[in-house]
Amino acid sequence: MTAQRRSVRRTVLVVTAAVAALTLTACGSDDGNTKAGAGSTAGSGGHNAADVSFSQEMIQHHRQAVQMAGLAAGHASSAQVKSLASTIEGAQEPEIRTMSGWLTSWGEQVPQDMSGMGHDMSSSTPGMMSAADMGKLEKASGAAFDTLFLTMMVDHHKGAVSMARSEKADGAYDPAVELASDVITTQSAEIKQMDTMLGKN
Repeated sequence: MTAQRRSVRRTVLVVTAAVAALTLTACGSDDGNTKAGAGSTAGSGGHNAADVSFSQEMIQHHRQAVQMAGLAAGHASSAQVKSLASTIEGAQEPEIRTMSGWLTSWGEQVPQDMSGMGHDMSSSTPGMMSAADMGKLEKASGAAFDTLFLTMMVDHHKGAVSMARSEKADGAYDPAVELASDVITTQSAEIKQMDTMLGKN
């Protein structure tokens, strides 16, 4: 074997050994890192039936909250109620778009928007108002609207928090679980705020 061939062979062996070492290092990383990587991969693409149900039901739930909040500008007398209603709209409309995007990407049906169409959306979804409830709110004005709005929205928020807790317990899609956590934090704080406005705290 010539000196040139021996040199080439040594180079190939060195490169091969380096690649093998890198492979072993990657495979042999500590369990925490390996699990974290696997978890983020599964979370970014994997979803289950709980995620689908949560997204579909929360979309309708949010739509009704936005519909209720939209009445405040023309019916409420309290500046606090109007401000809270605006905050609720600003938070929940983007979440509706986000969840609709998830359902579309999963090949699942985005619920039809039934708000304002006279349909009773209460069904078995926690905290949803009946068509009769919505009719009362639409007819109320002034201080009576303020009280009815706050009372109904507290119940509505409590339903959303219950749904979000179920998603945190059963969901597999990380962004949906994170959104559920945000719902719990935000709406629990708003429940306390509304109870204070109602004189319950």
